[in-house]
Amino acid sequence: MLSESSAATVRATLPAVGAAIGEITERFYARLFAAHPELLRDLFNRGNQASGAQKQALAGSIAAFATHLLDHPDTRPDALLGRIAHKHASLGVAPEQYAVVHEHLFAAIAEVLGDAVTPGFAAAWDEVYWLMANALIAIEKRLYEESGGRGRREWEVVERVTETADVVTFRLRPADGGAVRDFRAGQYVSVRVPLPDGARQIRQYSLSGAPGEAVRQFSVKRVRGDVVTPDGEVSHHLHARVRVGDLLELSEPYGDLVLDSAGPDTPLLLASAGIGVTPMIAILADLAASGHRGPVTVLHGDRSPAHHALRTDHETYAEKLPDASVHFFYERDAAPDTRTGLVGLSGVRVHPGTHAYLCGPLPFMRTVRTQLIEKGVSPAGIHYEVFGPDLWMAQG
Repeated sequence: MLSESSAATVRATLPAVGAAIGEITERFYARLFAAHPELLRDLFNRGNQASGAQKQALAGSIAAFATHLLDHPDTRPDALLGRIAHKHASLGVAPEQYAVVHEHLFAAIAEVLGDAVTPGFAAAWDEVYWLMANALIAIEKRLYEESGGRGRREWEVVERVTETADVVTFRLRPADGGAVRDFRAGQYVSVRVPLPDGARQIRQYSLSGAPGEAVRQFSVKRVRGDVVTPDGEVSHHLHARVRVGDLLELSEPYGDLVLDSAGPDTPLLLASAGIGVTPMIAILADLAASGHRGPVTVLHGDRSPAHHALRTDHETYAEKLPDASVHFFYERDAAPDTRTGLVGLSGVRVHPGTHAYLCGPLPFMRTVRTQLIEKGVSPAGIHYEVFGPDLWMAQG
């Protein structure tokens, strides 16, 4: 809980901080990487730094946390904290790194806001920062204990499958021949790869195989750049260079897009677009294996059937459920049993008490979420996964 004096100061200064947060985060990252270039080389996603997406996500998380402290002083924004903590745990973030971030973030605030940063201002925002940081440290400590630590493990690629022109699936076994820790459907792993310039970049990929298998399976879409965003250097490396017999470093599974509150009769809706299909495949496999009895509504959107990765698995696992309905949407080349256009809930039955799980581009998830709420789904029952920095908060 934020102290009363700090709450009053944060409330009074939040508009000024919010107005300058973009410049603050720009200065923060410049200072951080100048002092610790290894963090940009080996921890932070260089593509997201180049596009500005990571800066937007940091700004959004700070603003969302501070706003929650003011509006709900007796509670914590656990969904926000949990999502960040799982991502941090997959990266192996250590408690001492929060002090490094604090140093450069508050120096950036002072640079941008100048004389407005009075001792009272600094103390209040310092309290906000450490409330958030200590909450994350505690959650990450628990996650590390549950997963066996922060270390990564080498895995050998035992199968490589081309799903579409831009999606490849990798199946791997532990290189040391040891046991495979199970995962929860919907979770992801971090994959670290060495790049030609000596960097060791990390990316997260949802596990697209069924829980309980003796292998790890994840599917990688080759990220093609545009005028703002560069080509995905890790996805291109995996597509171009990694073959059967090669070794990759993987983290333990993390992620909170899991069926925590769904009983065997709970109505579910699984909506995905593009490569957002990957966690949904694992969730469907888990539902089929566990004998889920409730209605399951499956929606997926893609450019065409040829772009729909893992489509056979998508259909096969849904067919194993006793009460599943499947709705595939394609922008072109739609078959008679599919729909043409973007994913929408018009004509789709949404059962009372539905819990919804979304994964795909942010505009897609915003649209589906709005339509779900219009059809009576509780906002608390809508869960999502963002591939890359979470810009949901940063964009309102």
